[in-house]
Amino acid sequence: MPLTVDEKSLKHGVLSLVLTLTEVIQEALERQALRRINGGDLTLEESERLADALLELDEALEQIKEDHGITASVADLHRGLDEVVDDVVDKLINPRRWAEEAGA
Repeated sequence: MPLTVDEKSLKHGVLSLVLTLTEVIQEALERQALRRINGGDLTLEESERLADALLELDEALEQIKEDHGITASVADLHRGLDEVVDDVVDKLINPRRWAEEAGA
């Protein structure tokens, strides 16, 4: 039985995954940038360049999502990843829950 692959769906799925992971990395970069700015580690010029670069990245990601019609699928995937991360963090800070689920 031959395997049938919908090329458009596959491309959208892969692109959605790549953009979602890029957004997650972007969020981490933004948090780190805020820490550095608030900590006084950057000059005003460096802070402005960093803010401009992050804004350009955000605009580029939004444009790619819009151009390929995957805004909703990226949002759904991002939400799903957030839930997984929240669950893992909860288990790390609440080991009793982890032990209960492992025994169930």
